[in-house]
Amino acid sequence: MARAFVFPGQGSQAVGMGSDLADAFAVAREVFEEVDDALGQSLSRLMREGPEDELTLTENAQPALMAVSLAVVRVLESESGKPLSELASCVAGHSLGEYSALAAARALGVADTAKLLKLRGRAMQDAVPVGQGAMAALLGLDLEQAEEVAAEAAQGDICEAANDNAPGQVVISGGTEAILRALDIAKEKGAKRAVLLPVSAPFHCGMMAPAADAMGRALAETVIQPPSVPLIANISAARSVDPDTIRRQLVEQVCGRVRWRESVLAMKELDIDTLVELGAGKVLSGLVRRIDREMTGSAVNGPADVEAFLGSI
Repeated sequence: MARAFVFPGQGSQAVGMGSDLADAFAVAREVFEEVDDALGQSLSRLMREGPEDELTLTENAQPALMAVSLAVVRVLESESGKPLSELASCVAGHSLGEYSALAAARALGVADTAKLLKLRGRAMQDAVPVGQGAMAALLGLDLEQAEEVAAEAAQGDICEAANDNAPGQVVISGGTEAILRALDIAKEKGAKRAVLLPVSAPFHCGMMAPAADAMGRALAETVIQPPSVPLIANISAARSVDPDTIRRQLVEQVCGRVRWRESVLAMKELDIDTLVELGAGKVLSGLVRRIDREMTGSAVNGPADVEAFLGSI
């Protein structure tokens, strides 16, 4: 059985995430302390106690989700006595989860990852004035149909397929008026549902160009090592191990599509049959069988999940 570790993106955050891990494992507390020190804020307290609206702010949610994911990784390594390279054949993450994946595979340092995600969250939020951008989920349409909807709705505005999550689940992103037009067009084209998402900015579309510029400057000054196992990159849905390529892909990823469906299929081509989601929530593990019924997914969130995983290896 070949296994990949995958890491969730924004939307999986919840007050209390990581608390049971921190209570049970010193190595998890050490990760949270390192992130707190890097950011100069008690992010771990915000994760444990809230308030939820502050945790949900993009600049807090992104490093917080990474911290929980990385805490799970370090607990698994510590408790199993094995490095990540002996536990998984490759890593991947959804949007910000790609940074978690790179930190897990020791391509990025923990402090650098926390700072990059704080900056990334702030830059993505600041790229578009509130109310001028939106995102919507189109359920029941494939990627080609979703692209047709976006093209028809654009009418001079930006409107693009942002996340290809699974068959029949594509997220579009762009200017608010274009996204609202797309909701009606999608329904006309047979979408089962077309719904606005509760997000604060239009991620993964051309409107994020200022954020991509900011990340390009920051990543140019960041040390990236070859990951201990290959990364399946969002922007290419293919193996990536070269630090310069990874740096470029992280910049392109800000405006580019998250090719998650294709990424999972690329992992299958590498003989991966099990995806283990590490961190908060179970979104990615829930998508696995919708993408390929021969693959399986599971999630490791807390101590009981850690015990179950250790019993399976």
